[in-house]
Amino acid sequence: MESVEWRVESVGWRVESGEFRLTFDCMQADIQTYHKALAASDREICDKLHSIITTSLKGADHKIWHAHPVWFIDGNPIVGYHKLKGCVRLLFWSGQSFDEEGLAPEGTFKAAEKRYTDVSEVKVTELKRWLVKSKKIQWDYNNIVKRRGKLVRIANSE
Repeated sequence: MESVEWRVESVGWRVESGEFRLTFDCMQADIQTYHKALAASDREICDKLHSIITTSLKGADHKIWHAHPVWFIDGNPIVGYHKLKGCVRLLFWSGQSFDEEGLAPEGTFKAAEKRYTDVSEVKVTELKRWLVKSKKIQWDYNNIVKRRGKLVRIANSE
């Protein structure tokens, strides 16, 4: 089994079912390094995205892939973000199939994006709705090379 280093980012308390629960947000060391290299305003956006994505996609693998943080379900890329000139881009690999306002088509396959220039633009309810759809609606990017560039929708993604 591969060894992964984790660091606790924040510790807090929340009330759940009338009881206090200890909470903590963990971030892998390589993703933490990615965030630390960003300007403060971009780091704030990425920290918020990381927290919401990690909480919403429990059990999904995540790592630095092609130089930026990406979450995977069964080896299939689902969502990631990275710094572009002037913004942070959130990318859903199957996002064009979500039928959602606020996501713009990206590239020639099924990806869609949202760009952020300020942390206040990250709408939690909207992002969580997209993340629910990202578990249900997936195109098989994991086997795109085997299929010679042809994307196939994964049945019963969730």
